[in-house]
Amino acid sequence: MFAAGGSPFPFTPKGLEEAARRDMPREHFDYIAGGAGRERTVAANEAAFGRWGLTYRVLRDGAPADPSRTVLGTPMSMPVMLAPAGVAELAHPEAEAAAARAAERVGAVQVLSAVTSTPLEDVAEAAPNGQRWFQFAWPDDEKLARSLIERAEAAGYTAIVVMGDCHVAGWRTRELSSGFFPFQHAHGLGNYVSDRRFWELAGFGSVPDGLTPEMVAAAAETWNRVFTKPALQPEDLALLRSWTSLPIVVKGVCRPDEATRLCAEGVDGLIVSNHGGRQLDAGVAALDCLPPVAAAVGGRVPVLFDSGVRTGTDALIALALGADAVMIGRPWLYGLAVGGQAGVEHVLRSLREEFTGALALTGHRTCASLSEADVRAVPPTEKGMTA
Repeated sequence: MFAAGGSPFPFTPKGLEEAARRDMPREHFDYIAGGAGRERTVAANEAAFGRWGLTYRVLRDGAPADPSRTVLGTPMSMPVMLAPAGVAELAHPEAEAAAARAAERVGAVQVLSAVTSTPLEDVAEAAPNGQRWFQFAWPDDEKLARSLIERAEAAGYTAIVVMGDCHVAGWRTRELSSGFFPFQHAHGLGNYVSDRRFWELAGFGSVPDGLTPEMVAAAAETWNRVFTKPALQPEDLALLRSWTSLPIVVKGVCRPDEATRLCAEGVDGLIVSNHGGRQLDAGVAALDCLPPVAAAVGGRVPVLFDSGVRTGTDALIALALGADAVMIGRPWLYGLAVGGQAGVEHVLRSLREEFTGALALTGHRTCASLSEADVRAVPPTEKGMTA
C-alpha cells in the first residue's frame, strides 16, 4: 500500500505522461510517445478498453486477493510485465538498469528489448535476483543471432521473445518532423556494440573500449543493415529451437489463423500486440484481437497481451478476455523519465495495488478464475460515464 501523504509522482496515466513530457527533451519524448502516421492505432488501443465494463460482486467472503502468477515457469508478483521498450537512455541515463532494479523490487518481470541502451549482461547484473526475458530481433546474420541468444542464456534470461511486429520501420511522423533518429547516433545499440560478431560485420576485429565518431557511424550503418532478417517464417522457429532450450514466445500475433499455425510449430507462448501502434497506422486495436486469438489457442500455450494497457483495470479486462498476463511499455518509460528507478517502481506498485483491489471487487481471490463473465460490452451511450 502507499503511505499516507501520497507520492511525488502522478497516479493517473495522463498525469504521468504530462510529467514525462515536461521532464524530457521534446525529441526524446516524441520518440517514446509517438506512433505511426496519424497515431490512430495508438488511440484505438487505449479506446478499446472503454468498450468493456467490469462487473463486480457483493457479499464476498473478504479473503484477500492474490495477484501473483507464474507464466512459463517465471513467477511474478502480478500479471503485469515490463514490455520490451527500447532506447531507455532517452528517458533517463540509468536506462534499462534502473528499470531492472525497480522490477526486481516489485517482483515484476522485465522483458528486455533488443535495442537497449545498456548491454543485456549489465542489465542482469543490476538486478541479479530479478526475473527477466529477452526480446530477440532476429538479425540477418546467423552468427550474430546465435551470439545474442547465447549471451542471453548465459546472463540468466529465462525466455526468448521473438519480435514479430517490427520487421519494417513504421511511418513515424513525429520522428520525421523532428529529424531525430536515435539509432543514427548509436543510441539503443547496447546489445550490439558489446558483441564481437557485430564489430566483425562492421569491419573491426574486436569490441572497442570506446566509440569514436567513425565507430558510431559504422555501428549505425551495420545495425541498419543486419537488424532484422528480411524473410522469417514460422518454420524457422525450429532453427531457433536448435539453438536454445529456453521457452520461445512470439510477439505481434493479431490473427487467430497465425496463432493456430504458431502453436502447430511448437511455440511456447504468444503475445497479442500491434507494437503499441508504433508500426502500422489505422490498425485494429490489439484488445479486439485478443479474444479470437485466445480462442484459437484454446489454452495450449500462454497468451500474453501488449498495447494500450495503462491501468490496473485495463490489465484485469485483458485477463478476463483471455490473457495470462499483460505488458506495459510507455508507462514504465514515463516513470523512468520522471523518477528513474523510483519512478518505475511507482508505476508498477500503482498498477499492482489497483489490479489487486479490482480483482477482489470482481469477486476473485486469484487471477486464475477470471473469465469473460467478469466483463460485458458497454453500449455506446454508456461510454465515458462516471459514478
